[in-house]
Amino acid sequence: MQKRQDGISLVGLIFALALVGFVLVLGLKIVPTYTEYRAIQNAIVSAKATGGSVVEIQKAFDASAVSGYVTSITGRDLVIEKVNNEFEVSFAYEKKIPLVGPASLLLEYEGTTAKGGAAPAKTQ
Repeated sequence: MQKRQDGISLVGLIFALALVGFVLVLGLKIVPTYTEYRAIQNAIVSAKATGGSVVEIQKAFDASAVSGYVTSITGRDLVIEKVNNEFEVSFAYEKKIPLVGPASLLLEYEGTTAKGGAAPAKTQ
């Protein structure tokens, strides 16, 4: 009697490796944008903590953005509103990652310092 071998075929192995490679490349492109998003979140929190006027908050954000390697937005892109005698800072931006040919991945990031986590106003 012949024993039947179980396992993955060569075609299956190539397909699995291609799929793992695609996911790995996609992850390597997404992780830096998420890291930048977290740096922006931290920068708006620290800018809000400095207090002061809108201009001072923008300058504090720009200073934090330089040290956090933030290039997607600047202090002028922030939406700063006074709510209950306190400034709330929010932002929204898009990051487009080209994949293959005409295909690309669009990531929409937004955040705010509001306690309730209200959706920030869209910026253009």
